[in-house]
Amino acid sequence: MLTKTEGIVLGTFSYSDTYSIARVYTRDFGTVAYLLPKPRGRRSKVRPSLFFPLSLLRLEVEHFPLRDIQRMKEVERLIPLYSLCTDMIKASIAFFLAEFLLSVLRESDRNEATYAYIRHSVELLEATEKGVANFHLAFMMGLTKYLGIYPNVEGNDKNPYFDMLSGEFVTPSQLHSHYLKPREGRYLRLLGRMTYRNMHLFKLSRGDRNLIVDYLLKYYRLHLYDFPRLKSLEVLREL
Repeated sequence: MLTKTEGIVLGTFSYSDTYSIARVYTRDFGTVAYLLPKPRGRRSKVRPSLFFPLSLLRLEVEHFPLRDIQRMKEVERLIPLYSLCTDMIKASIAFFLAEFLLSVLRESDRNEATYAYIRHSVELLEATEKGVANFHLAFMMGLTKYLGIYPNVEGNDKNPYFDMLSGEFVTPSQLHSHYLKPREGRYLRLLGRMTYRNMHLFKLSRGDRNLIVDYLLKYYRLHLYDFPRLKSLEVLREL
């Protein structure tokens, strides 16, 4: 059955001499694995060059619920993403977020609100000129709202430690091994105020951003099953 949908590219992987596998987060089916033909000529209706990380695509696909790998009939760009392909910082963020989303979004996660948030974020990353180095921080924090794990970042002097399991600030008497000290917890309060509109106002050092990413990834690992180590993280750390 042929269906038209939209999708966000999360990654491509070698499969055989003639095909790769493209993992795409679709508006209608969640994360799907598609057969991606290796280059055969310019007339191909499914060109591998379109499958850059976070590319926004318009797709005509076969979709059979019991099939592990689906097929694509036609693919075209939904929106051109020039700076994501040419700007080194944006490209590094795109590779990181694509791998991050591949770990976070499961095959059954069909959610139009989540898809809309990610698509909107990709369009903003393409258009953003200021504060782009903080983009992934705002994105990762914002995504927690759609996954149902948004932390309560409101704290006070009586509750200075952030409990990573409960997602809230607590008193020292409630501590276990997964917590942030008061000085570390201040980063979460910063993130609670950071948006795409104001992220350029947050003057964070490379070390600050790396610490925040580590805290966010630890938080995701505690709340999502089987969250792996990300290979693209080391490249992102150099930004």
